Amino acid sequence: VQLQAYGGGLVQAGISLRLSCVASGLNFDVYTMGWFRQAPGKEREFVGFISWSGSSTINANSVKDRFTISRDNAKNTVYLQMTSLKPEDTAKYYCAAALGSGSILTTERGYDYWGQGTLVTVSS
Repeated sequence: VQLQAYGGGLVQAGISLRLSCVASGLNFDVYTMGWFRQAPGKEREFVGFISWSGSSTINANSVKDRFTISRDNAKNTVYLQMTSLKPEDTAKYYCAAALGSGSILTTERGYDYWGQGTLVTVSS
């Protein structure tokens, strides 16, 4: 199983950026896909997830009105659309895949597979 995240980079505050995560080696259609992020010196933080059917939730209050998760099962790809980026959004962003359900999906333990992450740096 491979989860390849890309789309990160150095951007200015206020702009939008879309991250993508392409999955291979698994039946993508049945997996819930999650996004986490880890800022320098901090623990990994749950950002949100999207179920196999497309319903989604954004957990972090700091991103709830700015980030959106979507997926294209035909392309085995999940997206994280980020708008109005702030310097505090600077982090390495990880995608992950889960077969489980429930509140555990807001924690790292809920996920079976992880990507290598893509770095987003937001300058002020």
